[in-house]
Amino acid sequence: MRFGVLGPLGVWTEDGRAVRVPELKVRALLADLLVHRGRPVPADRLIDDVWGAKPPNNPTGALQSKIWQLRRVLEEAEPGGRELIVSRPAGYQLRVEPGAVDEARFQELTARARASEHQGERAALLADALAVWRGPAFADFADEEFTRAATARLEEQRLTALEEQAEARLRLGEHALLADELGDLVAVHPLRERLRAAHVRALYLAGRQSAALSSYAELRELLAESLGLDPTPSWPRCTRRS
Repeated sequence: MRFGVLGPLGVWTEDGRAVRVPELKVRALLADLLVHRGRPVPADRLIDDVWGAKPPNNPTGALQSKIWQLRRVLEEAEPGGRELIVSRPAGYQLRVEPGAVDEARFQELTARARASEHQGERAALLADALAVWRGPAFADFADEEFTRAATARLEEQRLTALEEQAEARLRLGEHALLADELGDLVAVHPLRERLRAAHVRALYLAGRQSAALSSYAELRELLAESLGLDPTPSWPRCTRRS
């Protein structure tokens, strides 16, 4: 069985067939177990996460019912699937191999990219890693407290991979393409210096020097207003005139 958290919650059999988990609270339970995979989650914690401020009259019984439903879905999808949900003294645990979750595939590809000394291979591996994403992490539970730390961590990893890919592509001479592609991302994350630096370099090397200088000036102003800081000293020479 394989699971996806880099986008809407997903479940697939080993041969790639999608598995429907039909009930919202059962899906929330699975998402919570995936957030904590490899570790048991106490029943009280699961009840709080799944039902929030409106627990059922019999919380323990309701949780056991959702666990039963999830086990049934997994078993019907693939024989032995019910054994993936184990009950321990410390709580319930989703027992899956690390590579069975798309997050692990993303991290494997980024690690291979960082180990490569060839810019073309690095850029291609990072492109493959980013292609694993199907949308925001835990997209259908992004507003829930129990996913917040995990989604923030995964989003930071995604942005770092995008920055690393941009730097590799700059070294490969893809200046004009990057100048266009990074604009929207910089607008969403205006204070990320590494991302902005890649965009400024792409603009400058694509012959759009005025736009590069304007972007740097915008960053300098935003940093001063928001954080009382100046850009780090490592910026390229093309920005020194601002």
